[in-house]
Amino acid sequence: MALTGDTPARERRPRSPRGRGRVVAEVLAEERPVVPVPLDHRNEFELLAATILSAQCTDVMVNSVTPALFDRYPTPAALAAADPDELEAIIRPTGFFRSKARSLIGMATAVEQRFGGQVPSTMEDLVTLPGVGRKTASVLLGHWFDTPAIAVDTHVLRLSKRLGLTDSDDPVQVEADLKKVWPRDMWADTGLRLIMHGRQVCTARRPKCDGCPLWNACVSRGTF
Repeated sequence: MALTGDTPARERRPRSPRGRGRVVAEVLAEERPVVPVPLDHRNEFELLAATILSAQCTDVMVNSVTPALFDRYPTPAALAAADPDELEAIIRPTGFFRSKARSLIGMATAVEQRFGGQVPSTMEDLVTLPGVGRKTASVLLGHWFDTPAIAVDTHVLRLSKRLGLTDSDDPVQVEADLKKVWPRDMWADTGLRLIMHGRQVCTARRPKCDGCPLWNACVSRGTF
């Protein structure tokens, strides 16, 4: 969705959160036209399991573990019947492997028993699965089920405040605020683009403000 007017998006200095939101969405789309989900997966079940494993873990590490995981447990039924010790051994490198193993088995069991072996496709149903909160559910909705959604992680929390898109620290409120300022058809991809921007440019401790494409839209520019 293109912005109106003759001035290029990256040169705009919007004053309102809505204006900043639209500029941020447009500029990030110019910077990263294609934003594939960094977690390797072939179907919704694999994306869900990988997203659960990604908590407090790098995508690279998750991707190093999931081939063996999905080879051993290719379906929710297989994962629901997993031996906890065997599962823990496979996912140990991702950290917090005991709690993640419980979440994976619980998620798979719920999918089998309550949803006939099919990963549900609504926020209301997804968040009833063990180990699945709004962030994980939003990843599934936005990047598999093609339902507008915004996954709010630590990067999105940090950058949305720095950019003046919200004044809240609550993930649910931040999600609601971003939905007001980003074009609906860009919710999922803009969220993922912001995550990538937070990892590579606007980092937590030493943001690379020089040359940042969002400089003009950032209310925190010059404060670091």
